Amino acid sequence: MWPFTTKAALPEPVAVEQKSLGDPTAELLELFGAIPAGTTISNAEALSVPAVSAAVRIISEAAASLDLKLKRKVDGAEEDVDNHAALKLLTGQANGWTSGYELIRDLVAAALTKDVGGLAYVTRVGGEPREIIIYRDSIVTYDLDDQTNKPRYRLGNRPISAANILHLRGPFSKSPLSLARGAVSMAKAMEDYANGLWSNGARPGGVIETPNKLGTEGVKAMLAGWKAAFSGKANAGKTAILYENATYKQMALTSVDGQFNESRTFQILEVARAFRVPPGMLFELSRNTWSNSEQQAKEFISYALVPWLRALEAAFNRALLTDEERGEYRFAFDVDDTSQADLTARATAISTLITARVLNPNEARDWLGMPPRDGGNEYSNPAIDTAKAAANDNNRNRDAP
Repeated sequence: MWPFTTKAALPEPVAVEQKSLGDPTAELLELFGAIPAGTTISNAEALSVPAVSAAVRIISEAAASLDLKLKRKVDGAEEDVDNHAALKLLTGQANGWTSGYELIRDLVAAALTKDVGGLAYVTRVGGEPREIIIYRDSIVTYDLDDQTNKPRYRLGNRPISAANILHLRGPFSKSPLSLARGAVSMAKAMEDYANGLWSNGARPGGVIETPNKLGTEGVKAMLAGWKAAFSGKANAGKTAILYENATYKQMALTSVDGQFNESRTFQILEVARAFRVPPGMLFELSRNTWSNSEQQAKEFISYALVPWLRALEAAFNRALLTDEERGEYRFAFDVDDTSQADLTARATAISTLITARVLNPNEARDWLGMPPRDGGNEYSNPAIDTAKAAANDNNRNRDAP
């Protein structure tokens, strides 16, 4: 049941999964032999690779953590609007079971991992948005016009207006995960190989060689004797004694084995390239220093986070604002919040802006989440502007009676 009802009944969603050869999935391509079997992995398997899940989480959670504001242009300047219905959905509860934070996080995560992108349906009552719902996969679907690439959306099996859909897509009509699926598949294969190597003992520590034929029972007896004599920490370091001309040969890693860890590190770099996340933010710290860590954080904001924020803002403006509101209002993320961790740099920047009369004290206090104070609306330089002398009853005219 819909939580809001109007005279025009909304279409009931029908869980009908639709697949098209016009935009085939990796599974369909493999089924028809377009790609060799085993060269692709599912999204669930890809997200089990720690570097992939870390990249998706750091982008989606960073986007959802920023303050979202609705700006209104008044006399050439912009002011914040707090009482718009759409803003309340995005910063409070998007619906009865999803918060605005979760909605934004899940939209970005879907755009990072699914070619269809992040899709959400906007329920309206009297033209005003009342809730935003992210349905399960295949409930809300879309295809593109053959000539104009205009998207056409369906809820269940009924067409719906694009004005009621929040749609966040990646470039090239593909998600970063799909574009890097080969690199992710290799990373997963290396992870599985390492897991089998160590958990199953795929490579023994050494071998016992003998020129004599021992037979099955002889081998069992030799292994049992070796285990009884030398296994366990109490027997560590004892001198080994072999019989029947047997010799012990310790196994050594080959040069290929020695490059295994380096190969795994390179796959982390490939994942970082795919999602445009600095390697240090995926905890690949081999090349990180105190000086370049801060630079990598700035690059993450500029090249990984901000493009997704701009795409989100555009999606919000299109689906949550009317045609009349769009020229006057706009959604905007406050990227300045990303610098709050560096308190010294933030304080220095605010002080410099006040001194240069770019900001007044009350505007700076608003950045810090503090209420305005009396006299804080004046643009003055505290370093050179002198305040009016306060009245002092102790300086009365001594000649006065």
